[in-house]
Amino acid sequence: EGKKVPEDPGADTVDFPKRTTPAKGYELLFQPEVVRIYISLLKESKTPAILEASAGAIQNLCAGSWTYGRYIRSALRQEKGLSAIADLLTHDSERVVKAASGALRNLAVDLRNKELIGKHAIPNLVKNLPGGQQTPAKNLSEDTVVSILNTINEVIVDNLEAAKKLRETQGIEKLVLINKSGNRSEREVRAAALVLQTVWGYKELRKPLEKEGWKKSDFQVNLSNASRTQGGNSFDDSTL
Repeated sequence: EGKKVPEDPGADTVDFPKRTTPAKGYELLFQPEVVRIYISLLKESKTPAILEASAGAIQNLCAGSWTYGRYIRSALRQEKGLSAIADLLTHDSERVVKAASGALRNLAVDLRNKELIGKHAIPNLVKNLPGGQQTPAKNLSEDTVVSILNTINEVIVDNLEAAKKLRETQGIEKLVLINKSGNRSEREVRAAALVLQTVWGYKELRKPLEKEGWKKSDFQVNLSNASRTQGGNSFDDSTL
């Protein structure tokens, strides 16, 4: 009987199953030595296209609940790949930032990864959101902002410490601004509202938030203020 993946998705070490025959064809894409190459490229490359492609490959390999996705999520942690991907969130190339965000979202399905990403990547994720005092201000596309919001939500679901970190890094201010400013798209408003609802779901955070002046209504979706500049375009909200 083949070796089974441990049932605990947060287990610190998950070894790839031993192969009895050499990997071939598409199987080569998800062998441990190839995962190490992706991580090496993420750490060493200075070329945006390579960084984007490497993060994108990791995002795809970690998607869903297939067996090797679980191994790869664990391997990325063991090989210190999480911090390399989190560092890409500060990259000048928006395409690299978006690819890194997507990779982190899928990596956070692993509970131990979720904990580590919550500690170390939330500040950089928040910095990429519109608004706030940073200079120069980030001016990322709708798709990238929605990706970052979805990643933040994935990281803070069932992760109180990450939700606290979001609050500490002025994330609430930026989320409420997206929700209420009137100049963000409906997709951005929906994604921000989902994060705010997740935060408000933590009863432990309500009193501290109220002391800071926030109200329950700040954490509810506010589509009446969404920008209508999209024309007749319809968007796929299936990921929200």
